[in-house]
Amino acid sequence: MSRNDALRAARLRVGWRSAEAAANALQAHGQRLLDDRQFTVSARTWRRWEGPRPGWPSEDTAIVLHDALGRWPEDLGFTTPPGWIRPEQHEETTAQTSQLLAVTTPALIAGPLSPQQVDPQLVDYFQNQLEGHYRADMLLGPHDLIGTLGPQYQLIDKLTRSAAGDTRRGLLRVGAAYAALIGWLYQDAGDLSAAAFWRGITQEIALRARDPHLIGYAMINSAVVRTDLGDGAGVVDLCEAALDDDRVVPKIRVMAMQQQAHGASLLRDRIAVDRLIDDADRLLPQVNDDLPWGNACRRTPGYLEVQRATCYGRLGLGTEASNLWEQVLAAVPATARRDRGVYMARHATAAATAREPEQAVRIAREVVDIAMETRSARMRRELVTLERAMRPWHDAPVGRALTEVLAPVTEGT
Repeated sequence: MSRNDALRAARLRVGWRSAEAAANALQAHGQRLLDDRQFTVSARTWRRWEGPRPGWPSEDTAIVLHDALGRWPEDLGFTTPPGWIRPEQHEETTAQTSQLLAVTTPALIAGPLSPQQVDPQLVDYFQNQLEGHYRADMLLGPHDLIGTLGPQYQLIDKLTRSAAGDTRRGLLRVGAAYAALIGWLYQDAGDLSAAAFWRGITQEIALRARDPHLIGYAMINSAVVRTDLGDGAGVVDLCEAALDDDRVVPKIRVMAMQQQAHGASLLRDRIAVDRLIDDADRLLPQVNDDLPWGNACRRTPGYLEVQRATCYGRLGLGTEASNLWEQVLAAVPATARRDRGVYMARHATAAATAREPEQAVRIAREVVDIAMETRSARMRRELVTLERAMRPWHDAPVGRALTEVLAPVTEGT
């Protein structure tokens, strides 16, 4: 019957030449680590561990073995008992559970709740706050707003359960808009799992509201997550589904077309990119609804050229993308800090692709300050993309300058 060679090899690597030496060293290590003079390991126990039936050590001993040898018992040849979870995984699981609860709790309050009178004016109250939240997102970035919007959505959900008729339908509509914005904030913060959860909540509420415009908007929001996942076919599927409904207002069609262009760029189809953006541009003057959500196409300067420039950058068309970004950025106000930072990072990558590394570094210097201020994961991700685009100059002075500039936001990424 084979012996436990894994444990023997591990002790030899740390200089414990015999079972007696190993037992003495582990005992001393454990007493210091656990601050427990009663912790003991005998040579007989160590020899059993190196035998054909090593059994399983106590949890304290497992921790000491890991600290001394750098490996957990299951990696040292011990027989793993059913249900064993490493202590470090307990901590990871607890942290993950807490994070999951923070993301999902506002949308998953158990009911029924105590009924209450719901004034119809509350629909207008929540709708009027949306525009302020959209502006704050551009100025602050995602992290400061997530904690504000979650409780507001929770209140809307609570009121929806008591409301009836048009008031209930109105609360469902505004609730879907809030869920979509929360999903966007999580996406901008780099948490695609949380973003996908809230996009799903958006779709559910849109369907409950039986609102074709919101249903289309929800599908486009899901397509945005698919874009960040690099799933071009998924983006196209969702946008085509949104466009299938002839009832939707022009704004939904514009949004679907531009997002489908992103899907086309992921599929390396420049012809489709230009066709979709051009079609959306012809339709843009017809956007005149009073819906309180999805108004970036009216609010954002050069909205469609931003999409075209982003798609061109994704297609590797550096010169074309760089020229477009120069035009776009001339119209973006300095107050739109987060969006301006994202666009500039993409401009820097386009400049690098166009073999203008010095220009890329000049742009990156300003972007880093905005990234540190807004903590936008999208912006940090764009800067990592820039770093990859600058690899041809990695050993040149301009490449070393970029490394120094990006260090505050890319270290540990």
